Amino acid sequence: MLSYLANFDEYFGPLRVLQYLTLRTVMAAGTAMVISFLLGPPLIQHLRRLKFGESYDPRTVGLEQKFDKRNTPTMGGLLISGSVIFSSLLWAIPNVWVTVALFVYAALTGVGFRDDYLKVIHKNKAGISSREKLFWQTLITGIALTVLVWHPQSAVKIRELWVPFLKNPVLTGMPVAVLFVLMFLWVVGFSNAINLTDGLDGLATGCTITVALVYGIMAYAAGHMIIAKYLLISSVPGTGELTVVCGSLIGACIGFLWYNSHPAEVFMGDTGSLALGGLIGMIAFMVHQPITLAIVGGVFVAEALSVIIQVSYFKATKGPDGVGKRFFRMAPIHHHFQKLGWPETKVVARFWILSLICALAGLATLKLR
Repeated sequence: MLSYLANFDEYFGPLRVLQYLTLRTVMAAGTAMVISFLLGPPLIQHLRRLKFGESYDPRTVGLEQKFDKRNTPTMGGLLISGSVIFSSLLWAIPNVWVTVALFVYAALTGVGFRDDYLKVIHKNKAGISSREKLFWQTLITGIALTVLVWHPQSAVKIRELWVPFLKNPVLTGMPVAVLFVLMFLWVVGFSNAINLTDGLDGLATGCTITVALVYGIMAYAAGHMIIAKYLLISSVPGTGELTVVCGSLIGACIGFLWYNSHPAEVFMGDTGSLALGGLIGMIAFMVHQPITLAIVGGVFVAEALSVIIQVSYFKATKGPDGVGKRFFRMAPIHHHFQKLGWPETKVVARFWILSLICALAGLATLKLR
């Protein structure tokens, strides 16, 4: 929105700086961070008054629990989403890529909020049913894809499929059905992956920052024709504005991490985790770096795989008594390390380091063509 002020630079010369994407990205990150810092305390107090506390999971008995998390408010994802959406609308130049990204983020925030609301207020531990959640995720993905396929700015480019280490697309003119399946798997898969990662104070938030930073760089490169040509990656006009969205996400997560670090004053809940995964998955597709997300978001992938392995191994080793063996001491895998005796802060710090390593590895794929 503020970018339009650059059109009046003839009346006030300094306004021309608003044309620069890098400046608007930095300003977006700063705006989102300030909003998170300022609105954090009143939102946390309000959630406490409403008793929107995290439900207690009896499986965590035996883990290090120096602080009672049962009364820690959840739904803190509202703080992240509000900061991201406001800051993005303020600093990004509206186009189809930004519109779809923010739509997916806002819609999945609503789904996550409903899930948290049922768990906290109605004391329904399961939240919304898997079938209902799948329905909303399918509908949201379908609407987003319809817009991208229909809009002339994105209709051709969205049908291309790029993979790391190759300098040409492996598919062009992808059938809509194939594109929908792939996009659905990424949006839903990473929504659930971040949701599983959000089990320790600051873990999912810190890992999201590194992933958003990498995809901000990738969005900038994809939207810059000269850089894209130099790196031999896909040039997608207009996706540079997604850099502003990623900047907003980084700033919002930094602000939220201030209150989510150990001992957490607030949890993001499904309100935050489902939407973050969906947003990152959608951006990865729009900048033609979907497969790379499995590298950049390696921690999220590992968390999801640990649950799949645990469940599969338990079923495969199930005896006549109906009891199977466990591959990990506990899943998701961050709880496995807690069971080994690692303090919560050490698990989080080491997973942050792993996330940074994965981010650097993902960035390296841009040059290895």
